[in-house]
Amino acid sequence: MDISIVIPFLNEEPNLKPLCDELKKALDPLAKDYEVLFIDDGSTDAGIGVLEGLREEMPQIKVVSFRRNFGQTAAMVAGLDYAGGDIVVTLDADRQNDPADIPALVAKIEEGYDMVCGWRFDRQDTYLSRKLPSMLANKLISSITDVNLHDYGCTLKAMRKDLAKRVILYGEMHRFIPAVASGVGAKIAEVKVNHRARTAGESKYGISRTFRVILDLITVKFLLRFHSRPLHFFGMPGLVLGGIGGALITYLTIARLFFGMPLSDRPLLIFAFMSVIIGLQFILFGLIGEMQTRTYYESQDKPIYHVRNTIGIDARKD
Repeated sequence: MDISIVIPFLNEEPNLKPLCDELKKALDPLAKDYEVLFIDDGSTDAGIGVLEGLREEMPQIKVVSFRRNFGQTAAMVAGLDYAGGDIVVTLDADRQNDPADIPALVAKIEEGYDMVCGWRFDRQDTYLSRKLPSMLANKLISSITDVNLHDYGCTLKAMRKDLAKRVILYGEMHRFIPAVASGVGAKIAEVKVNHRARTAGESKYGISRTFRVILDLITVKFLLRFHSRPLHFFGMPGLVLGGIGGALITYLTIARLFFGMPLSDRPLLIFAFMSVIIGLQFILFGLIGEMQTRTYYESQDKPIYHVRNTIGIDARKD
């Protein structure tokens, strides 16, 4: 299998047939073996029946149907797990992503990139409720993750199979796939793609997702920089707070012993001891994290590195 198209969907019955027609028109000229993998995230409409009927004229269609709604991240992970193509392409089922852009993404992958992300250069959404928050979020995410992209929210992406199988996602982290891929050393490019207004169905996104994005961003930042060394994350504020508290206690002790300064009514003394205690707690959190990290890697024989390729080596040495 050359190409796998992964499409998570939820109640997109009116869009499925026209989307499949566009996919066939875009992919057939490539003269490559491909599959179109639909992941049904607990839909309650007749979308599954539509896809079953379309399989008669388009046998490349395959469907994975969830028992209930698990969310877009879970649907994306399932798609990546079931995909068998050397190149995996993801896109939305609402037809706002244009399948005609897929050949350009595939061509960019064939240039040597591990992942190619779509950039909705001329986004067809309302400015205040969708475009402006997205623009601000993209700048924030790029600055925090150190992966500079114009459009983290575009589902239209292409990646190599070996990378797709290494992308591990939880919660609602599907929008951070480029940052997660960068964490394993992926070479990432961005391509301008067409974006179309929704013509059928209803949007599944609201302004409430902003708070979830912020929380997920904190998680991604921690996993990217401190996953294998949590003591560096917790230890630094622990040392700072402990140092401040220790210095204040030393000052107050000298002031009491040599200058007779009373300490019973000094809030600074309480602050000093609290700083030491909180600093010690931070360091203990870091040590607990270090033990959990070692358990994670050693008990499951997890590698602490990822190899792009090898020359003259058949298998990893034991």
